[in-house]
Parts: sequence; structure tokens; C-alpha cells
Amino acid sequence: MIQHELCEQKYFEDFKIGERFNIPSRTMTDALFAAFQLASGDNHPVHYDVEYCRAHSMPHMLAHGFQVVIQTAAGAGLFPHMVEKSLKAFIEQSSRFLLPVYVGDTVYPSLTVSEMLPNKTTGVLVLRSEVKNQRGELVMEGEHRYLLRKRPV
Repeated sequence: MIQHELCEQKYFEDFKIGERFNIPSRTMTDALFAAFQLASGDNHPVHYDVEYCRAHSMPHMLAHGFQVVIQTAAGAGLFPHMVEKSLKAFIEQSSRFLLPVYVGDTVYPSLTVSEMLPNKTTGVLVLRSEVKNQRGELVMEGEHRYLLRKRPV
């Protein structure tokens, strides 16, 4: 069997508090809004009708909260490649929305190790999730929790 790993494998105890995983930036385009509306079924005009938004004092269409959350999907970065052998489960996600995201905004997501909760053979790795906009403003914050195996003896 060919070994073709993108990154060195990490187990629970290999992580360090403060370790950061940036996820590629993305400009929120009309096409992304349309794709999200199609996938989610959300049909409120604040997410797809620019004239409705302007009539309600918004500069453009407003991103749905879940549309912002998915920007922190770990799979868009290197983290899941690092834990291919140790990942047991993605067990929890939370988020708070701090500022609006509109069509044309560019978002910069990241995950940072904020807590490590060891168990006997596994541990819960807590990652702080953040999304900033092109002005460096924090638009969303939250947490991801992953159950990882400890390194085999």
C-alpha cells in the first residue's frame, strides 16, 4: 500500500495550546450566496434580494449565519490531514455572530488550539474558531471540539 500523507500525523498529545491553523480566505460572491441558498433552502429575501436589502439599509445581501460558520470547516485547511490516524469524531461546534458579512466581503477563517482535555486513551481537542473580514474585524467566533486518539504505545 502506498503511503501518501499530505502532513506529518499528529495525535492528541502532539498539539500545543495556541497552535493556529489558518483556513484559506474566500471572497463572498453572488455565486456562493446562490449556492448556499440552494443547498439550505433558506428563502428569506435578506439573503438573495439585493433591492430588499438596500430598502432595509444594508449595502448588499447579508450572509446567513451558517454560511459564515461553514467557512471554518476544518476540511478546507490542513488540520484534518494532520489527524487522519488519530481522529475519532468531530463532536461539537458553537458560534456567535458579531458583525454582518455581505456579498463582496472577504473572510479569513482560522482555528486555534484553546484547550486540551485528556482522557485515558483519547482526548478532546478544543479549537477556537474565528472569522475576520477584510478590515480585520472579528465577525464570528466559536469552538470546535474533536475527539482524538492518543499516540499508540
